[in-house]
Amino acid sequence: MLEKKVVIDSINILEDGHIQVRQATKVLEDGKELSKSYHRWVVSPGDDYSTQDEKVKNIAQVVHTQKVVDAYKAKRTENDKI
Repeated sequence: MLEKKVVIDSINILEDGHIQVRQATKVLEDGKELSKSYHRWVVSPGDDYSTQDEKVKNIAQVVHTQKVVDAYKAKRTENDKI
């Protein structure tokens, strides 16, 4: 029997508050992995994370404090001037 399994298999938090997420999509036949592919994305401080996986939401709630969001926005504004 073929089965498709999608899991968040890696979450990394960078010093500036970015959350890097990796999702693995596995195709299994009778429990044996036939193929695997990855999709990656980043959740930046201040991004809407309401549609993210529960693990990502929980981490973002802790990491994306107002102080972190303000610092990220200030840095972006500073970089836009360059």
